[in-house]
Amino acid sequence: MEMISASETLSALAHEGRLALFRALVKAGPEGLAAGRLGEAVGMAPSTLSNNLAILTRSGLATSVRDGRSIIYAADYRRMSELLAFLMEDCCDGSPEICAPLGDVLLRMSCCPPDARPGAA
Repeated sequence: MEMISASETLSALAHEGRLALFRALVKAGPEGLAAGRLGEAVGMAPSTLSNNLAILTRSGLATSVRDGRSIIYAADYRRMSELLAFLMEDCCDGSPEICAPLGDVLLRMSCCPPDARPGAA
């Protein structure tokens, strides 16, 4: 990931509502959530929800798949991993103990495969 791409991705998360949406999507797992259920989960009005989901989708942090009359949104774990890797890329130059707690978090996240998203083959 390059600096501009990382900046755009972080910008999408730099809003309380979008951050709440993204965390709810990550928590929901690869199956994702229907837009309506997602809005209820974070207490967001439909028009605000639609706008914020569009921003997350454009940034690559979320994917969407139509399922009948519903749109299912899911976190894009590959994009999330790329962002985390970018942020940690130069971490701990000569001081690995600083990043050790972050490594523990990443190990706990190993449950989330990089290609886990609705419709992925």
